[in-house]
Amino acid sequence: MAENVLPHPTAPPPEALERELAELIVSGLNLPIAPEAIEPEAPLYGSGLGLDSIDILEIALIVSKQYGIQLRADNQENERIFRSLRHFAQYVAAQRTK
Repeated sequence: MAENVLPHPTAPPPEALERELAELIVSGLNLPIAPEAIEPEAPLYGSGLGLDSIDILEIALIVSKQYGIQLRADNQENERIFRSLRHFAQYVAAQRTK
């Protein structure tokens, strides 16, 4: 039986968290695009937004400070977590402590 995961008590709605994360990604990586230009379903890594492994590590550091979650470079789930902004927001919503 699947366990119900409750969102963090102060968690914004999913769309708001996606926008928040897009803003963190753009500002944290100094990307030359507007946060709203990041499509929620477009890949973050490789094609799509075009981030590389160093970018992903930087995002992981920013997000761990902002939301209190730990992302590890050797996590087998990273491909799924960073599949898109929407997947990343869902992961952050489920794991955040702040």
